[in-house]
Amino acid sequence: MRSIKIAVLGDGGWGTALSILLSDKNKVYLWGAFPEYINFLSRGRENKKFLPGVKIPETVTILSDLERAVEKTEIIILAIPAKFMRSVVKRLKGFALCQRIVVNVAKGIEQRTLMLMSEVISQELGQVDKLCILSGPSHAEEVAGNIPTAVVVASLDKKAAQRVQQIFSNQDFRVYASCDIIGVQLGGALKNVIAIAVGMCDGLGLGANTKAALITRGLAEISKLGTKMGGSLSTFSGLSGMGDLVATCFSGYSRNRNLGEEIAQGKNLKEILSKTEMAIEGVNTLQSVIKLAERYNIEMPISREVHSVLFENKHPRQAVRDLMLREMKEE
Repeated sequence: MRSIKIAVLGDGGWGTALSILLSDKNKVYLWGAFPEYINFLSRGRENKKFLPGVKIPETVTILSDLERAVEKTEIIILAIPAKFMRSVVKRLKGFALCQRIVVNVAKGIEQRTLMLMSEVISQELGQVDKLCILSGPSHAEEVAGNIPTAVVVASLDKKAAQRVQQIFSNQDFRVYASCDIIGVQLGGALKNVIAIAVGMCDGLGLGANTKAALITRGLAEISKLGTKMGGSLSTFSGLSGMGDLVATCFSGYSRNRNLGEEIAQGKNLKEILSKTEMAIEGVNTLQSVIKLAERYNIEMPISREVHSVLFENKHPRQAVRDLMLREMKEE
């Protein structure tokens, strides 16, 4: 396969990991918005803020010049936190992207508009024919460490999805294809809310029974809202649904699970968020989920209890008790 030029926009952990993954056979340009930190990355070749301990190979060009990063690229990867996606995408308006493959890897919902990232991208750039969504259980630390990982790429353009499969896949990174861009995005975004709940379970010292119940019923919540919004039910039992949910709920790398654990141990939400520069997407997503549940008239009791704990000072143990004492239901 011929070498191509790929731009990775976003110098966080996931953007860095994908740059490393793709640089073996391609010309990769890793772009970040802050010149001072980009200069630091270029000199040290290690992303100490977001992916410490991992060497960035010299084959990755690190820069803060957006035009230089995206010119003559075949693929542009958007590894931007959801809350910053629109502001970055706006800067791409001057570039001809209609024939290029644009791959979004951010997992979130825009809080103000309740839009998925594909909708934000399309609203700002117009029709992007080769828009793809890459999602699934893929912690950056493990991908950068060549630990076997499987993900899914979704696109309405089948050939674009197949092209991404070919370019991204190797012996340690396997990519499946889908046409369900809505379901794949929602699975990746909504699982972060359930991971916060599971973290609370761990922080309270509860057992495997509790965690299994939260994950199972959490997946039911995700599936109900996801299908109501146009996703396919089968997507939520796949890599971007159950797969990503399991990884996020059990991994020590999961910032959402860790946040839930700290909350249950009595720490303050603002204090937790102030101590990290990394995006904890589940916090913003949670507020969007509550609004979407109301819009689509979907009952999402786990998400509502997590919201009550994070934003209404409810004690996590009381939230568990209230979930257990809800009206009896059929599964």
